[in-house]
Amino acid sequence: MSIRCFRLRGSRRIGAVTAGAVIAVSALVGCGTDSATTAPTASADESASFPRTLETAKGQVTIPSAPQRVVVLDTAELDSVTLLGVTPVGAVVPHTKTGGGFPGYLASGLDKVSDVGPLLEPNLERIASLKPDLILSSRVRHDKIYDKLSGIAPTVLTETTGGPWKANLAVHAAALGRDQAAATALRKYEDRARALGAAITAAHNGTAPSASVVRFLAGPTRLYQNTSFSGVVLADVGLNRPASQTSTDPKKTMTEVSPEQIDQADADLIFVATIDDPGKTPKNAITGSPVWKDLRAVRDGKVYEVPDETWMSGIGVQAAQRMLADIAQATGVALPAE
Repeated sequence: MSIRCFRLRGSRRIGAVTAGAVIAVSALVGCGTDSATTAPTASADESASFPRTLETAKGQVTIPSAPQRVVVLDTAELDSVTLLGVTPVGAVVPHTKTGGGFPGYLASGLDKVSDVGPLLEPNLERIASLKPDLILSSRVRHDKIYDKLSGIAPTVLTETTGGPWKANLAVHAAALGRDQAAATALRKYEDRARALGAAITAAHNGTAPSASVVRFLAGPTRLYQNTSFSGVVLADVGLNRPASQTSTDPKKTMTEVSPEQIDQADADLIFVATIDDPGKTPKNAITGSPVWKDLRAVRDGKVYEVPDETWMSGIGVQAAQRMLADIAQATGVALPAE
């Protein structure tokens, strides 16, 4: 069995928000560097559009002035704010990185950012000491400590993370007053994804290949659904998904399978992500099994190892852009220009 490993760096628009009015984010639902990743900056009129009140997953939250000291409590929020040209004063490191440190694809420029983790139990005293004027997270992560967080600074929570990442970006951008910058970045990503999909389809005799997403971690192996972050990106490109990874339930983002059920990963392409230490996962046992070796993508040499921190925990435009680079390399087509 051969898994190819590469680590490349690599529509629904967000509407602008009227200052001084209640912002209804109706899309809130239950859960080599290139020009595409250059952080846009806020226009003067966006920065001046405060105070503003957002309708969030925890009700209305008023932000009195353009945030200058932002704390983010998950990787999706970190992707969003750095995309929009904001360096947070505090952030949590991914809970999947036992070695610590912020995501590698975002690490540049974050050397002075304070680690306020761990993710599930952020250090409230450290957060307060940073004197933030905005805190960003989600209910699925920090609903239980919302009152404490909001006692420190205006706290904006989305409902969940993962699949609704585009709607969540709209919320993050509204809180920062950088709505148009976010809309532009998302539009560029979506245009690029469509162009990539067209190139892939053309290179495959008019039919887009199917793609499976497998994640190895300590515990049962996961197959990621079309409703997950990576699933949304694959859908934006237009790749087909196996029946085992096609869900109509937005809350079902992955399926756990036993080693004997790994045949459910069968597809033209298989993208493999592994959390941190492969030795703590059943990866070696599964990829050495007869069931795995009989998968179509394995037989055809179409299995590709991809970074877990972008495909799984990145959950934002910058991570999605790097996914496009990985998909382009796996399918043998040139990555379209932004």
